[in-house]
Amino acid sequence: MLNIMKITLKGIFRDRVFQGIMALAVLFLFIPSAASLSMRQVTELSITLSLSLISFILLLLAVFLGATSVWKDIERRYTYGVLSLPISRSSYLLGRFLGLALFLVLTSVVLGGAACLAIKASSVIYPSDRPIVWSWLLLALFFGTLKYILLVAVALLLSTVSTSFFLPVFGTICTFLASGITQQVYEYVHSPAAAQTVPAQLKPVVTAVYYLLPNLSGFDLKVNAIYSIAPDFAGLALTAAYFVAYSAILLGGAALLFNRREMK
Repeated sequence: MLNIMKITLKGIFRDRVFQGIMALAVLFLFIPSAASLSMRQVTELSITLSLSLISFILLLLAVFLGATSVWKDIERRYTYGVLSLPISRSSYLLGRFLGLALFLVLTSVVLGGAACLAIKASSVIYPSDRPIVWSWLLLALFFGTLKYILLVAVALLLSTVSTSFFLPVFGTICTFLASGITQQVYEYVHSPAAAQTVPAQLKPVVTAVYYLLPNLSGFDLKVNAIYSIAPDFAGLALTAAYFVAYSAILLGGAALLFNRREMK
């Protein structure tokens, strides 16, 4: 499994994905100038732009690397040679996941360092009345990374049942878009205000979708980082436990489906 993880990392670097990320990291140089357009909340805007740029890059990596990793091996028939070795399909899949997760963590560390430099520059050039709490910013980066690692698990699950990359890519994107609003929809449907407008038959459907799709809104700590608001640590512990449990369920389902898949 560790060898599969190393091979995954080597393959990503060989495809020059990391070089592309470093090229995108140049955009952090322009954040202080762009944030200065705010006039009043320069530091806050620089934090917003930095975290949004990191989220966008991690989203692209999670979708396209997670959705194409297994599919590309099967398409190129690399999987047949690997699975002929004394290694189970579950170990192969878990090694792929760990390799992709480690690459996301590495990317988050590099981009997070660039973001901190950009935010520091903005705060020095345009001092803010509100101090930056760097620990909240690091927490936002950490839980943001967990969110996209969870999305990688979704992509791997979809790739184990698909014969092309279209379902994993678009399925992962749709899951990301839907999971960001499930909490709001669930709360609205079960609120007193919706009692007269939402059909009673719709509530069980919304509830089922709410528990089926991953709830990614709990991983978003941008507001805490931007406005230096202390997060709810009990809630963060539950979010971390949710990440572990949901990832285990997704990977378990992916391993089960991949073990039953016929290789032709």
